[in-house]
Amino acid sequence: MGPDGALGPGVPWRKVLWESQPFPDNYVDHRFLEELRRNEGVQQYHYWSVVKEAGFVGQQLSCVAIFITLWLYMEQGLLTPEVLLWTSLVCSLLGYGLHQVLTSQFEPSSEPRTHLADLQSAAIFLSFTFGFSPVLKTLTESVSTDTVYAMSAIMLLAHLVSFPYPQPSPPGSLSLNAALFASVCLASRLPGTLHTFAMLSCALLVFALWPCLLQRMRENTPRQFTGVCVVVCIGGVAGLGSQTLGGALLLSLALVSVTLLCPLLLVRLQRHKDNIHGPWDEAEIHEDLNGFLR
Repeated sequence: MGPDGALGPGVPWRKVLWESQPFPDNYVDHRFLEELRRNEGVQQYHYWSVVKEAGFVGQQLSCVAIFITLWLYMEQGLLTPEVLLWTSLVCSLLGYGLHQVLTSQFEPSSEPRTHLADLQSAAIFLSFTFGFSPVLKTLTESVSTDTVYAMSAIMLLAHLVSFPYPQPSPPGSLSLNAALFASVCLASRLPGTLHTFAMLSCALLVFALWPCLLQRMRENTPRQFTGVCVVVCIGGVAGLGSQTLGGALLLSLALVSVTLLCPLLLVRLQRHKDNIHGPWDEAEIHEDLNGFLR
């Protein structure tokens, strides 16, 4: 056999299937591994860039903790629904103004919704929520409190698991519905109808509107986005710590694991990644610019 993979003079091996060759079906020559490619298209991660991205997961955990803290304060009578409503209104106006500024400054060619359309949407939601608050208040009267708390915990966990972290604007329907379902369950255990209305309005602000604003900051002002995530995480730990030190400790451990330990593990495991590509891969059909298959 010749050095170029030939069985005899003038009979080289060719990698074709449409003609008969004097070689076994599983025969390959020494040129077969010349097309070997390792780790093609593998993205190399840097630790601090991964930590910044993981900060979005951490702040979402803290948002859930802040919502639970507000509910605990209202249940204990330490927070009145009027104060929560006015605070939510002020935060909504400030967030809406910041969202409009970021949209007009960094995306001037886009066509945002008009202020009148936004006002109509907010008015419709608040009207329906206020009108159905008496119904929602008595929605779980026949259900035991332990069952309501268990359903709320499961739904909040489903919200965190299904939240579209890579692109959370607008929030995913499954994640948002799970959070609102948990909010209805918790709000139905509050003392009055106004408490229920205030809690559901706060839930819309935390789980629906806040991710949209945060995603806008994530795209246009990454430095401010990182600072906001840190502030939200600190607020979540501090708020939960005012109610239960054990909960604050668990949240702190979760935040450290998600934002610091998991990115470190991901970066360290990248060095052991070893993908190989070559002529043994299945053929892929591609279409060029002229519409021809190749």
